Amino acid sequence: MVPNAPLIATITAGLGLAFLLGLLVTRVGLPPIVGYLLAGVLVGPHSPGFTADIAIAGQLAEIGVIMLMFGVGLHFSLTDLLSVKRIAIPGAIGRIVIVTGFGAVIARLWGWPLGEGLVFGLALSVASTVVLLRALEQRGGLDSFDGKLAVGWLVVEDLVMVLVLVLLPAFAASMGTAPDLVGDAGDRSLLLTLGITLAKVAAFFALVLIAGRRIIPWMLEHVAHTGSRELFTLAVLATALGIALGSAVLFGVSVALGAFFAGVVINGSDLSYQAGAEALPLQDAFAVLFFVSVGMLFDPGILVREPLAVLGTLGIVVVGKSLVVIAIVLLLGYRIRSSLTVAASLAQIGEFSFILAGLAVTLGLLSDTGRDLILAAAILSITLNPLMFALAGKLDRWTKGQSRMIEALERTTEMSIAFPPGEEPLIGHAILVGYGRVGRAIAGTLAAQNLQFVVIEMDRAAAKAARKDGVRAVWGDAARPTILELASPHTARLLILAAPGAFQSRQVLDLALRMNPNLDTVVRTHSSAEQEYLDAIGVGRTVLGERETALAMSHYALVSLGHSDDQADAAVEWAREGLTYETISMRKFADFGKADGESKR
Repeated sequence: MVPNAPLIATITAGLGLAFLLGLLVTRVGLPPIVGYLLAGVLVGPHSPGFTADIAIAGQLAEIGVIMLMFGVGLHFSLTDLLSVKRIAIPGAIGRIVIVTGFGAVIARLWGWPLGEGLVFGLALSVASTVVLLRALEQRGGLDSFDGKLAVGWLVVEDLVMVLVLVLLPAFAASMGTAPDLVGDAGDRSLLLTLGITLAKVAAFFALVLIAGRRIIPWMLEHVAHTGSRELFTLAVLATALGIALGSAVLFGVSVALGAFFAGVVINGSDLSYQAGAEALPLQDAFAVLFFVSVGMLFDPGILVREPLAVLGTLGIVVVGKSLVVIAIVLLLGYRIRSSLTVAASLAQIGEFSFILAGLAVTLGLLSDTGRDLILAAAILSITLNPLMFALAGKLDRWTKGQSRMIEALERTTEMSIAFPPGEEPLIGHAILVGYGRVGRAIAGTLAAQNLQFVVIEMDRAAAKAARKDGVRAVWGDAARPTILELASPHTARLLILAAPGAFQSRQVLDLALRMNPNLDTVVRTHSSAEQEYLDAIGVGRTVLGERETALAMSHYALVSLGHSDDQADAAVEWAREGLTYETISMRKFADFGKADGESKR
């Protein structure tokens, strides 16, 4: 151990062991997160040998949570958050209530007091933001509707947990467990405490989302104009950490939630992508330390002392929570696929559970055994989470062939009629999959030219919005034959895949081309590798967002530098077909300006 340097020793031991064990577990098919957790167990106080400083590790992990939530906010606009409010708010609150009830019931069966059972259930009801985001990022699902739904759900849960953490001391005083720790909170009614907390949260939102959206992007713009990358990186870090810490100190909001909204604010700036690139390296390193710190808290002896209690707790987290989520999502009128994805995403517990358990132990509301059970369920559920995603994928593929079950569970009838009774299906029309920002723009262009098209949209609210706009719209998953057939692919001329998600695009393409081999196709993608695959299988046109932006800017640059529109158009087409600037000689450039607009190669 380095003398008088616990910070260096903790970082070195944590990252070093995390790397070795993460590499080892990936060789046997497990996610590297499992290795990070095991590294924490090995350097924790419950294992022999070197013991890292758990307090320092916890603070380093907190920085990781801040950076991770900040990065999510950078790619999660306020519009995205509001778009899922109809399901995220009732779903998150409903799940917390139901799962808390499960925890309280099983705790009473074990002979625990009611107060301890309620705290135990609350700790099991909230999922880990860090684990969820890592899982969605690895699967490319953050930008999908289901990913946004899961993140929005967690944001609501985090807000509820903020209220719980503030109210917990008053609850402890009312239970008579820790009157000396709560000061005047014992004399304050729960209703008054709740009102003060809500006022603080509202003030925080107003300050960050109204004032912050004007000040922070303006500040970053001025820093960027200095041309100093170091200053810009410092500005990004200071913004993330400053708002996160300020939200906790001034408004009682969690640092994670504060950092999330800091990212949401910067999302409105043109510099959001650069800010994300600067934060990414720190995000990855400190996220690893988060998992190491969780492993350090775990006492493996609980697995031997209370095996049945561990299994019962794990069952509530993995099975009970998943069934509750599936039921809530379906009852609110969303797809089976969404219910399975969100259920897998939330079938674990994490950072808020640890914070809540630690405070409850301090207040005398939770025993050490209860805390150890929560930690055991956290580590086991995080380890099992990749398997939950795999199971969700298998169930989704199985349900695609169960048309009656889909109609019964999803209540698809009212939203799955593209052509009213008596109206003939279209011929030579376009099928537009996705009615988000890109899809709406395409629909507007087609409608302005009086061209016929049908929209297929997985988000029920977006499908309803399309119908209000006067668009023929089908609600459902276009990768399912029964849904795609409603848009008459056999008589269609063009398939437009405007929704993000490479895996779903491939499924829809395969299905549509089996139904109509002559169907023309244009596909949106965000990956060069995916574009190469799509071009190889003969897609009519693939549109890589970043590349098209570059080509549009190149066209403007060429015109600005003295070339005609025809010359610029020809140069852009050459670049689009894979040619680079170096392959185009100035002599050939001169040939682009023919009156008929043709170019020579």
